Amino acid sequence: MYTFIAGVLLLIIGYFTYGKFVEKIFGPNSGRQTPAFTRTDGVDYLPMSEKKNSLIQLLNIAGVGPIFGPIMGALYGPVAFLWIVIGCIFAGAVHDYLTGMISIRNRGAHLPELAGKFLGKFMKHMVNFFAVLLLLLVGTVFVTAPAGLLHTLMNGSVAMGVIIAAIFVYYLLATLLPIDKIIGRFYPVFGALLLVSAVGVGGMLIITGAPIPELSLTNMHPDNLPIFPLLFLTISCGALSGFHATQTPIISRTTQNERQGRFIFYGMMIAEGIIAMIWAAAAMSVFDGSAGLQEVLAGGPGAVVSEVSIALLGAVGGTLAVLGVIILPITSGDTAFRSARMIIADYINVAQTKMMSRIWIAIPLFVLSFALTKIDFTLLWRYFSWANQSTAVIALWVATMYLFIAKKNYWIAMIPGVFMTYTTFAYILNAQIGFGLSINVSYIVAAIATVAIIAIFFIAAKKARLNNIPLEDELGNVA
Repeated sequence: MYTFIAGVLLLIIGYFTYGKFVEKIFGPNSGRQTPAFTRTDGVDYLPMSEKKNSLIQLLNIAGVGPIFGPIMGALYGPVAFLWIVIGCIFAGAVHDYLTGMISIRNRGAHLPELAGKFLGKFMKHMVNFFAVLLLLLVGTVFVTAPAGLLHTLMNGSVAMGVIIAAIFVYYLLATLLPIDKIIGRFYPVFGALLLVSAVGVGGMLIITGAPIPELSLTNMHPDNLPIFPLLFLTISCGALSGFHATQTPIISRTTQNERQGRFIFYGMMIAEGIIAMIWAAAAMSVFDGSAGLQEVLAGGPGAVVSEVSIALLGAVGGTLAVLGVIILPITSGDTAFRSARMIIADYINVAQTKMMSRIWIAIPLFVLSFALTKIDFTLLWRYFSWANQSTAVIALWVATMYLFIAKKNYWIAMIPGVFMTYTTFAYILNAQIGFGLSINVSYIVAAIATVAIIAIFFIAAKKARLNNIPLEDELGNVA
């Protein structure tokens, strides 16, 4: 229990200390107009309040990742708490803040465009592919996951196909309509339900004195699987997630003032970290250890959510908590497809003011996503995890380049960037969905590849600084 409470407190303290430090390094300019005003189009670019933007950002980034990931990461024991806290404060929240703020400084640009500007044209094409692939996987996972939970909640009275179809219809509307028509209007209600579920589960863990294990360096290897790199891929959302780099530009296009960035981007990642802590703690304490958790996980992470919610909150409260969890993936799935539509539109330079321009980009995405729903969820999640963290790596290197060119403290982005570069290389080299090398060989090859990436970065960064690559695309220079 003490480890859990200390972790939550550290996350809150991290927002007011390290978050302020990161903000000072970047240097927001409250007098600089944001894309919400300079590029207003009534669809994607329009000013919204800080409160609304923050809530939308939280719901955008907090899909099933900060719940399903920590539940599966709980198999490693309380060491999962360490990655959530340290990863969230020093990697995830930094990643989200810098991605959002750099996007604001560049017309609300999405990650592929930013990668092209700061890392080269080849990276723009590669990141565009990665980002759209990731968003398709996210959108698909965030169809099947809530559909399964709803199917269970309704005791199978409604067919899975019908539920999936209903979710797809909602996603299509949220993808095509102006952001303030559905997303901006319904998210406050969804947010209230999210808070009820998270606070309810977390509060009951403390009130009932749940046996949350304390930090230990023993018994942390489920099925003899190595903590590194698996834990850092299993728990992505809630600690560090590249998916967030695809979501922050949605809100960078509606943010009214750069000074709001720390609360909207850094702060909402901290909030997601707290959600992840709650569900990791619940998974560790309710099932009598990893053996009991593994048994329930055989029915999927959704089964854990259902049992935890009902065990801690009773039938009525548990149902509300499950609904809150269902809301999370739905409010990320809709913006996943919206982001994919915006990224493709930017890539092929097609304005999105006309409905038909949005439709002919969106429809193929939904057709592909429907086909992906036929693939096993576990396999989808593995590919999602790797694509997700690989996207985070790219976003951190973009942020590092930006700060290097600006002659600011680029280590705040580079250190987590290097660590996750090594992690993702080690994972894909060892994983069966990758190259299937032994873990020791994977460590060595990943180290060599990471050193090569660092060397390439510094060569490119020094050249970019000498060439005075502009850091912003509009409204002059920023000190």
